Amino acid sequence: MTRFRRPRTDETVWLFDLDNTLHDASHAIFCAINERMGNAVATTLGVDQDTANTLRARYWKRYGATVIGMVRHHGVKADEFLALSHDFEVAPLVRGETGLAARIRQLPGYKVLLTNAPAQYARDVLQALNILHYFDGLWAIDHMNLQGRIRPKPSQALMRQVLAHLRVPARQVILVEDTLHNLKSARRAGLRTAYIYHHGTPFSTQGQGRDLYVDIRVNAIGPLLMQARGVGKRGKLDRA
Repeated sequence: MTRFRRPRTDETVWLFDLDNTLHDASHAIFCAINERMGNAVATTLGVDQDTANTLRARYWKRYGATVIGMVRHHGVKADEFLALSHDFEVAPLVRGETGLAARIRQLPGYKVLLTNAPAQYARDVLQALNILHYFDGLWAIDHMNLQGRIRPKPSQALMRQVLAHLRVPARQVILVEDTLHNLKSARRAGLRTAYIYHHGTPFSTQGQGRDLYVDIRVNAIGPLLMQARGVGKRGKLDRA
C-alpha cells in the first residue's frame, strides 16, 4: 500500500472502493476499460477479438479480475498487462457527484482507497475528482500480492493483510463499497460496512433490501457523510 501516515488508535478508518463508489464508472469509464481490456488480451496473446472477449469474460467471472487469468494461464506480467488495458485518458470520462471533494474532506477519520483497479488509474481518477490529497493511503491491485499470487477483493486473506498493515482492530474499520460480495467478505473479517448502491454494478438488484452484513445502505457519498455522525466512541453506524 502507498501510505503517508498510520491511523491513530481513536480514529475511524474508512476503506473506500473506487469504481461506482467514489465516481460513476458506468457512465463512460467502464466502456473504455472493456474496450481496452479486450484489445489488451488480443494483442498480448495474438488472438482475434472474439476469442479475446471470451477469455476476458471467463477470467473476470472466475477470478474477479482478467489480469489474474492472464498471469496464471499465460504467464503474462501483471504490471505490463494492467498498463496496456488502462491506456486511455481518464479525466474526460470521470463523473462524480456534486460537492464530492468537500464531503470527503469533511468526513472524519483515516481514509484509504482499496480498489481492484491498478494504482495509476486509481490516482488519475482521484486526481480528476480533486480528492487524491484527502486520502492517507492507496491500496490497488498492484499491491494485492500474497504468496506470489494476486488476491483482490473479496479475498479474506486480503482483508486480513489490510488489517495487519493498518494495525487497528477490525471494528475500527469501515469498508465503503458498491459490490455486495466484497462487503460480505469484509463483515466476515469483522469490519463494518457501508453499501453504496449503484444500478450499474453487476448484481446490484440483489441489494434492494438490507442484508445482515450491511450496516448502512446509501446511494451516494453525501448521505454517507450524514451517517458518519454515528461513528465514534460508540463504535457503530447509525442504521436509520
